Amino acid sequence: MLTTEDIIRKIWDAQGYGNIAVWDDGSTQVIEPGEAPVRDGIPPRAVFKPIPLVARFPMLDNALYNPELRETIERTLRDAGGSIGRE
Repeated sequence: MLTTEDIIRKIWDAQGYGNIAVWDDGSTQVIEPGEAPVRDGIPPRAVFKPIPLVARFPMLDNALYNPELRETIERTLRDAGGSIGRE
């Protein structure tokens, strides 16, 4: 199962390269802004834009343990009908 920390790390690494698409099976992919990827006929559960989410944090650890960021990611996936674990 994909965890909040996994997604935050991937979002952090994608800064300046594109957005992060997340599928139900836990797979992720860096995509260009505006791209609509499909895997096996299924669109991603959510697409995250890294810079608005994590650019304000000076270090990855600050982002990993920020309760507001964690809640934003979890709520986005759950509201889209997905599931995510904390750790």
